[in-house]
Amino acid sequence: MEDERIAYNAAIEALRLREYPMLQDTTYLDHAGTTLYAKSLIERFSADMIGNLYGNPHSASNSSQLTTRRIEDVRLRLLALFKADPDDFDVVFVANATAGIKLVTEVFRDQEEGYWYGYHRDAHTSLIGARETATQHRCFTTDAEVNAWVEEDGTASPRLGLFAYPAQSNMNGRRLPLDWTRHIRTRKQGSVYTLLDAAALVSTSPLDLSDANSAPDFTVMSLYKIFGFPDLGALIIRKAAGSVFDRRRYFGGGTVEMVVCLKEQWHAKKETLHERLEDGTLPIHSIMALDTAMSVHKELYNSLDEVSNHTAFLASKLYDGLTSLRHGNGTSVCHVYKDASSTYGDPSTQGPIVAFNLRNHCSGWVSNAEVEKLAAVRNLQLRTGGLCNPGGVASSLDLAPWEMKENFSAGQRCGNDNDIIRAKPTGMIRVSLGAMSTLKDVTLFVDFLSEFFVEDTPPLLVPPVVSLDMKPPTHSRLHVESLSVYPIKSCGAFGVPPGVAWGVRREGLAWDREWCLVHQGTGAALSQKRYPKMALIRPSIDLEAGVLRVQLTGLLRYSTFANEVTVPLSADPSLFAKDSMYKDGSAQVCGDQIQAKTYRSPQISAFFSQALGVACHLARFPAVGNGSGPLACVRHSKPHLQKSQRSSKMRVPGAFPETRPLMPGMTVSKPILLSNESPILTISRSSLNRLNEQIKAEGGKAAQSEVFRANIVVAENPHYPPGAEQPYAEDEWRYLQIGQQYFELLGPCRRCQMICVDQQTAERNQEPFVTLSKTRRFDGRVYFGEHTSHLARDSPYPLAQEAAIMVGDTVRTYFEDEACYDDVLHALIS
Repeated sequence: MEDERIAYNAAIEALRLREYPMLQDTTYLDHAGTTLYAKSLIERFSADMIGNLYGNPHSASNSSQLTTRRIEDVRLRLLALFKADPDDFDVVFVANATAGIKLVTEVFRDQEEGYWYGYHRDAHTSLIGARETATQHRCFTTDAEVNAWVEEDGTASPRLGLFAYPAQSNMNGRRLPLDWTRHIRTRKQGSVYTLLDAAALVSTSPLDLSDANSAPDFTVMSLYKIFGFPDLGALIIRKAAGSVFDRRRYFGGGTVEMVVCLKEQWHAKKETLHERLEDGTLPIHSIMALDTAMSVHKELYNSLDEVSNHTAFLASKLYDGLTSLRHGNGTSVCHVYKDASSTYGDPSTQGPIVAFNLRNHCSGWVSNAEVEKLAAVRNLQLRTGGLCNPGGVASSLDLAPWEMKENFSAGQRCGNDNDIIRAKPTGMIRVSLGAMSTLKDVTLFVDFLSEFFVEDTPPLLVPPVVSLDMKPPTHSRLHVESLSVYPIKSCGAFGVPPGVAWGVRREGLAWDREWCLVHQGTGAALSQKRYPKMALIRPSIDLEAGVLRVQLTGLLRYSTFANEVTVPLSADPSLFAKDSMYKDGSAQVCGDQIQAKTYRSPQISAFFSQALGVACHLARFPAVGNGSGPLACVRHSKPHLQKSQRSSKMRVPGAFPETRPLMPGMTVSKPILLSNESPILTISRSSLNRLNEQIKAEGGKAAQSEVFRANIVVAENPHYPPGAEQPYAEDEWRYLQIGQQYFELLGPCRRCQMICVDQQTAERNQEPFVTLSKTRRFDGRVYFGEHTSHLARDSPYPLAQEAAIMVGDTVRTYFEDEACYDDVLHALIS
């Protein structure tokens, strides 16, 4: 049997080369979200659209009648795919499975006496949401609860009931009993209808509706999960249950024979079930595409049975590979969330989905955000987070309702980096396979986890480069190699020229991240992580002209009508006119809502929109203002950088140092503008050199300092002898004195795959993130550089009022000991 499966796998490998060119150099493991469309499907559908004229089916023209005939043929063909007799079933085309669920539950909501709604714990969010329309509802937390309820007294109730559950969990692929629908119909004497969410199941498995007496009353599915295209859903209705739609109140165009609205209010519904439920004009072109999709799928894969056997074989290999991964001390790497009733390799109990989390060698959880970042660098497409399955995730992760609410209050959201709270993960990793998946995909993913997350020996937390007892030298060996500001968030850097004293504010270096580009539709700030071409947008601060000058470089140089745009540094009221269509409003930056000012100039918006190919505005979050007028704003700050602690003996990056008051009653706040986490980011040249040595040893391209988007680069003085570098000594620094200014180090900077964007070409690379993940990953997080804030002096003297630093300033370091702290305190108050 395995030889047959391996031979079939080889045939799929050959098929992929021809039909799925988008899979070149990438590994797609999110088929539970949507599978991929074949090249021949798109080509054949395009030929159909070019070769035929399809009109609106609500007309009587030849083109309209052609559309009507084709649609009815597709209905019959779709029913045949699931062995559903058209005498017993009808098909209603909807946008997706969720739309089908809404159509059914809204009809039950329209019942005068309301309805009871029951759903299984493993339900998709869309099934759970239906409870809000019910008079009463219940979540069944186990299969045993469902079975016990089914066996209860089936005396008819005056209130209709609807029980909904998934044929397959979209979280972990467990397949639930399909015979529940038959038992419920028998035991509940017609008082409870059944709604089956088959979207996850039919993506890789057949569904047999040949026995109408045992079939669900309503079955929903998203057809793009089977074919990849078109984006279309279907609601299959058992005609014996169709009478429930008689009380549907809403009607749309095409669903009625006659409507009276003058003096009298009356309408006559159409007789055919699907005609009464398909409001407005159908997505006719998507339905034509569905016809083509079914033909191509049959030609490529023969049947869903073949797909089921193939994906079950791959899933068993994936499960075996993940569960075999062990750290050097023998502990498991992967914690797989598998139901005891399911078996990988058995299509009757388990679909081709594996949900899991990773553990380090100490059995601590690995951040899913870090897994996703590394996966993105390696072009692995997978899913992490809550997986739109709140019941299954909560039960698998042992999260009580109060814990989930507390996590939400603490800022946890699906998809953010706050994914381990109180030593529990808040989500999981999901890998799902499809018809065109192969053994190579499985092997690549297991090898990926082995390369980055299997720890042979416990890592050395911090290189022993600096003793805490060592006093800083009288004459510093360090100096400021370069200063950079990033006037527009996620765009290019502006290097402060040597010899220029640059202002330092509480919010960071002057003009750093005061502007951002805001998406016109969502209000979210654009990020280089999503739009790497932002690296080719080069702002500069022209203090003589008093303007922010923005130029385009590289590929963007000829992308717009102008190669340069300027914005006044001053608060020009004309740019914030009260009658502008863009007024004061909130913008979303790194998950925070901020108050910003959006430029109303159409020329400025067009400049950036054309350069990046996305509709956006330039917005400002100014650091100056008196609390009123056009520049008034609310500053934001990161709480975890305000109150954080590090034991004097702790040497693990990731634990922020304790923030102590400089004097009794004095607190130090750290407001920021549009930077991600702290006012200033500092990196060490010697650490970068060490990193580049490791990269080049593996044949990679050395990283430039610009990719880390640091404000301050500290380096050894040139007259120091070779070999005097101390890589990663900054892990132990507590304070810095730069020139006459003092700075506090808040802790190491957690890096993401954005550092892989070449700042000169905007191309994505694997380095330096891959090497950092192997050499600078602690507690599952990758670090490089130090968050920093300025310690401002409350003094009338010019040195305190006009704080500034410059390239070439000497740098003195202070370590975590009381004597050094007293030196800093004395300097600040003297």
